[in-house]
Amino acid sequence: MNTSIITRLNQGFLPLLSSIRNASKKTGGSSRNPPKHPRPKHRGWKVQDGHHVSAGTILVTQRTTRFHPGLNVGFGKNGTLFAMEHGKVYVTCEKIDPNWEHTWVQRCYAGREGQTIYKKFFNVVPEPQHQRFKLIDEV
Repeated sequence: MNTSIITRLNQGFLPLLSSIRNASKKTGGSSRNPPKHPRPKHRGWKVQDGHHVSAGTILVTQRTTRFHPGLNVGFGKNGTLFAMEHGKVYVTCEKIDPNWEHTWVQRCYAGREGQTIYKKFFNVVPEPQHQRFKLIDEV
């Protein structure tokens, strides 16, 4: 070794052999809403009882059949109820008489054989057409 380096080591001078490491990232804390959660689907009633709707208006979005189609109401492939005509929305609670021989009915309504079962139905009652036009002459 060189004598000048040895004298420097003896005098307390240390060569720069170690490097200083700075923090590049903070420690990760817990998150209450991690990024993998899907966005909410906003299912449920879209139109309330007594509102006026036009044809094609979505009345309800649902995953399981909680609400059933009534008069002038269509049932989509994904369970969506929509208005088939322009009119006023009425939501009724009606008594149903299921076919107890069906296996699906037996599974879904097990233990309710003697009870009356009520379901909510969406109905769209069309408004009467105006009578503003008069017949003047027939061809």
